[in-house]
Amino acid sequence: MQNELFKEGLTLMLAGMGTVFVFLTALVIAMTVMSRLVGRAPTAARTSGATDDEIAAITAAITEHRRK
Repeated sequence: MQNELFKEGLTLMLAGMGTVFVFLTALVIAMTVMSRLVGRAPTAARTSGATDDEIAAITAAITEHRRK
């Protein structure tokens, strides 16, 4: 009786681990295929940062806020 229960538990464990392994393998393959299909998205043009006028306006706003 106990030997049969042990075999059944072992079979169930192997079936569960096999299912998870197959699912994760399929997931990795699907993500790899999707990555290759999509390719790299175009990157947005980077700006050089804030202009001098914007920096002056921000500095003035911070100074005015601190005076209150």
